[in-house]
Amino acid sequence: MSKVIAELRRYADKIVKSGLVVGAGGNLSMRDGNMMYISPSGFDLQEIEDHQWVRVYIDTGEILDPLKPSSEVLMHLECFRKRSDITAVLHTHPSYSVGVSSAGHSIPSLFPDFPAMIRNIAYLDYMIPTTDVLANAVADVIHDTDVVVMRNHGVLTVGKTMKEAYFFMQITEESAKVYTIASTVGVPRILTEEECQALRNLSSEKYRSELLKDSK
Repeated sequence: MSKVIAELRRYADKIVKSGLVVGAGGNLSMRDGNMMYISPSGFDLQEIEDHQWVRVYIDTGEILDPLKPSSEVLMHLECFRKRSDITAVLHTHPSYSVGVSSAGHSIPSLFPDFPAMIRNIAYLDYMIPTTDVLANAVADVIHDTDVVVMRNHGVLTVGKTMKEAYFFMQITEESAKVYTIASTVGVPRILTEEECQALRNLSSEKYRSELLKDSK
């Protein structure tokens, strides 16, 4: 079993167990040279066998295996085409992030980990999933962010490793959850830009950020 398949299997399991997707929702992919491996369409992520991950050429979009790739294959391809620095793309439907963004709000910085590890989030208004319209919209913003929130749909994260992409997804959902809880009991205090920048400059946070880029 290749290292890429092992990582995909590991994080497919994590995504389901952490509640970021239900049923056959969500998809993930990893770059392997000039190809990507992506989850097959219609599969529960925990039930994908090693030989069922679908290989697709990144440049041409040619599918190399008999199973259909995820219906969001175009979105994954555009991320890899636009970002040569990334090796992983993750798309889930996290409840709090979808809830907050679908209400027209942005996910704010309420605790140190969020602004320290995520530089910014791009927001897209609702577009029909699986279409080239959505894929092109993601392509337009992915240069400038590692997190894309699609209102009424879900969240996409990218990373130099799947570990990094998964952490970005977790911390985005946690921030949306904290914001939702805080909003039910009062007016949340949002960290100022000065406070966020000071957090980003901490040597401990820079060290943690580098660890996420290590695939070992």
